[in-house]
Amino acid sequence: MKIVRASEMGTREVERLLTKAAFDEVELSPKIREANRKTFGRDMTAAELVRQIVTDVRREGDAALLRYTKLIDKAELTPADFLVTEEEYRVAEHEADPAVRESLERAAANVRRYHEEQKPNAWMTYRAHGSILGQTLIPLDRVGIYVPGGKAAYPSSVVMNAVPASVAGVKEIVMMVPPKNGKINPYVLLAARAAGVHKIYKLGGAQAIAAMAFGTETIPRVDKITGPGNIFVTLAKKEVYGYVDIDMLAGPSEILIVADETADPRYTAADMLSQAEHDPLASSIVITDSASLAEAVAKEAEKQLAALARKEIAQASIDRNGLIVIADDIMQAMHFANVSAPEHMELLTKEPFHLLPYVRHAGAVFLGAYSPEPLGDYFAGPDHILPTGGTARYYSVLNVETFMKRTSFISYTQPALQEASEDIIRLAETEGLQAHASAIRMREMNER
Repeated sequence: MKIVRASEMGTREVERLLTKAAFDEVELSPKIREANRKTFGRDMTAAELVRQIVTDVRREGDAALLRYTKLIDKAELTPADFLVTEEEYRVAEHEADPAVRESLERAAANVRRYHEEQKPNAWMTYRAHGSILGQTLIPLDRVGIYVPGGKAAYPSSVVMNAVPASVAGVKEIVMMVPPKNGKINPYVLLAARAAGVHKIYKLGGAQAIAAMAFGTETIPRVDKITGPGNIFVTLAKKEVYGYVDIDMLAGPSEILIVADETADPRYTAADMLSQAEHDPLASSIVITDSASLAEAVAKEAEKQLAALARKEIAQASIDRNGLIVIADDIMQAMHFANVSAPEHMELLTKEPFHLLPYVRHAGAVFLGAYSPEPLGDYFAGPDHILPTGGTARYYSVLNVETFMKRTSFISYTQPALQEASEDIIRLAETEGLQAHASAIRMREMNER
């Protein structure tokens, strides 16, 4: 675990350490590149590989889906196998632990309640001479949600993806999940039912993103694609953006903890590891004004690592991206935290709400010792699909409005238009748009 002092390193160098590389700058491991060479016959970057898959699915439809599902997911499917059947749902209900199912349903209820309270309102206002201006909110017709399913199953991501879409009033929610041995985890299926998903397809990776973007003989085209995935999924979302909308371009998981001397080193280390166990590329950072806390957290993290089932993954993450910064004071710590713009920001300080106004860039903020990041991942209610890689500077958490369009409306009376006519004509002619000016001038003449 690397520990650095801002006073020794300098502010600019600490800021450089905290500034993340873009998601598409991540290099594929030698192991993945070798697997790609064997599968595709040549060495390709992640972007080149994704572009080929997307292009093939767009041109060939189901035939390309079948080919890539066999090559990448090792699943022998036919188009008739893509859609999850009622029988598969029944099997999932039989296999699932009732206690886990109840927990999923309670989590989905919390998420739904939070997003119901989040729903925006349409509005209308009156201006001079009886003119009316306003804005309506229209749910999207069909959205596609992507849920990872290769290395692990994530029913919580199903809930966080689908519930806001359901609350928004989306007519059809389509879900893509990569199969494992030709099947989908039963808890993922049950979470989809609880969250309001209409159709689930056993497809994953860049090929699933392309299928939703362009449609195939079997897969319906959607208006927007949301949800996290690996580098190939993220690059595929980038590739199809413009043909469909997307929520964001997501990278590996992140946590940044601002802590003072009152923070418990055990809690702080445990919260770091809660993200480190996701992925060797995950980022876990603590920024504190207490040197003694920094040392204690580093020791505690090593101790807790030894007991983790996913020790290798977490250790690789901590070795690569684990960092503790000793700041000069707590306000400098907040400055550094905003530079990082993390996915998850925890405030483990004596008075966390005193620091909340200074948070400028974070996907979600967790305040106090009893609001750890996993609370938000699973149960509290706010969405856990959050901006990563520093994109919290401009992206928002997934929310109800992600699945809605804002449409403005305008209604002027004749007196209202007459009052504005001279200004409109002058501006139109300044831009050289004579037909615009004529459309206004004609109405002036008709009223004389």
